[in-house]
Amino acid sequence: MDKLEGKVAIITGGARGIGRAAAKQFLAEGAEVLIMDLEEESLIRACEEIASNKLSYFVGDVTKSKDNHDAVATAEERYGGLDIFLANAGVAGDITAIEEYDEDQFDHVMAVNAKGPFLGLQSAIPAMKLRGGGSFIITSSTAGVMGTPSIAPYGMSKHAVIGLMKSAAKECAPMNIRVNTVNPAPVETDMMRLLEDGLTTEDKKDVKGDIESNIPLGRYAQPEEIAKLMLFLASEDSSFITGSVYMADGGSSS
Repeated sequence: MDKLEGKVAIITGGARGIGRAAAKQFLAEGAEVLIMDLEEESLIRACEEIASNKLSYFVGDVTKSKDNHDAVATAEERYGGLDIFLANAGVAGDITAIEEYDEDQFDHVMAVNAKGPFLGLQSAIPAMKLRGGGSFIITSSTAGVMGTPSIAPYGMSKHAVIGLMKSAAKECAPMNIRVNTVNPAPVETDMMRLLEDGLTTEDKKDVKGDIESNIPLGRYAQPEEIAKLMLFLASEDSSFITGSVYMADGGSSS
């Protein structure tokens, strides 16, 4: 189990959900991993649960250029460089109609979901160049390729990172830096619990059941299932893959 032996990875939104599952997968394959998130307590819990001497954390905000640069500098200082950056941090935002959507909340969703990966790229590219290349992975969503009512800014942000990825893939290819997106359908995470709560009404109680009925495989994904795809894109198994949108959606976008 050494697909990432000698590799160094940063995972944003790494304290829970898909990010934490990816950290486990990367560590199991030999990587040294720095997880980044806003809440130190959540990061400490994740590190204690995973319990690896190749894992550490960085408290930072992906919407701030300095925090992204400092995270990369920390990975270089602790582990000697950077090979993989998983831009996974994301927020769902409000669940409401477009005409009622709060502007500040819109700005927050776009800052975390779209600006965050852009700033991550800015910080990661110089470090990856020093290593002779790398893999930059962005967590998008099925909402990045389809329209979804009541969460228009979220869908907009997830479409945006696909455009970012396609441009970055061409720009970074001469540096041997690959850039791809992973686009999950609903996953068993805290974010989905928030979305389910926001969609629940007097007339609509079984929101999860309604969502699952629109997924051909009939269920949500587990975080570990998405993390396995991220591992593939992080490793040399995907050495000729860049500029691609990888759907992990149980068939829901087919």
